[in-house]
Amino acid sequence: MWVLYAFLSAFLLGCYEVNKKMSLNRNAVIPVLFFNTLFSSLIFLPFIVLSYTTDVLDGSLLYVPRVSFETHVAVFIKAVIVLSSWIFGYFALKHLPLTLSGPIKATQPVLTLVGALVIFGERLNLYQWIGVAFAVASFYLLSVSGKKEGIRFTHNKWIYFTVLSVMLGSLSGLYDKYLMGSLDVMTVQVWFNVYQCAIMLAILLFLWYPRRKHTTPFTWRWNIIFISVFLCIADWVYFYALSDPDSMISIVSMIRRSNVLVTFAAGALFFHEKNLKNKAIDLLLVLIGMIFLYLGTR
Repeated sequence: MWVLYAFLSAFLLGCYEVNKKMSLNRNAVIPVLFFNTLFSSLIFLPFIVLSYTTDVLDGSLLYVPRVSFETHVAVFIKAVIVLSSWIFGYFALKHLPLTLSGPIKATQPVLTLVGALVIFGERLNLYQWIGVAFAVASFYLLSVSGKKEGIRFTHNKWIYFTVLSVMLGSLSGLYDKYLMGSLDVMTVQVWFNVYQCAIMLAILLFLWYPRRKHTTPFTWRWNIIFISVFLCIADWVYFYALSDPDSMISIVSMIRRSNVLVTFAAGALFFHEKNLKNKAIDLLLVLIGMIFLYLGTR
């Protein structure tokens, strides 16, 4: 069942990426990210209130338990890691084609895999290793496709931003597996969103607002709300996949990056991006890799 949860999370994550691209196009990054964290926090606020003041949610999947200070510190660390990944990723996504940034993000599970092997002692079977090999090959083809659009991987700072986002995202995935070994889903999901919102508020007020007239102006778009909705549901399903004792973070992370199917389709239909034929080959490799990963879990 955890594999199906991972695929559902991947689809929702793809919808999140598409709305994020629409929100960031010719728009200020920091306010968009702040409103994302704000609406995500507001989505979970009723569950905090109901859990702390009534017994309506007791025993349900949406109950938010009271936890220790040490637990809050652990979740706060996750918020810092994820937010750092998002800041780099948002700036990169604003300046790169969705059909290029999406597949690069799809290689994130390779780093997660290495960490899972070293830290958690996970072991892959033959099918799973084949899936990983296809993911690695896709990254090389991406660099070739990028050069045809004038984007050189070694000379473009937005590529470096994407890579930093991928590395931090991989670290977050490994940390998620650690947290879900002892914490419940709602504790992590709820409080890491709240802490992210608090951090982004400080960044917005003290870093972006004083310099707002010298940067890209902020324009409100309704897609900003959809970013939060799709992300919250995608993460909720993802955490439940990881809470399964039999789940493997290396496989869940790989499957989640099949969201590139959604982002690729959106890049072609809504953003009319270029060089789709060559990028489709990379997409095919990702698809084949996902098939082998799925077969490896049967």
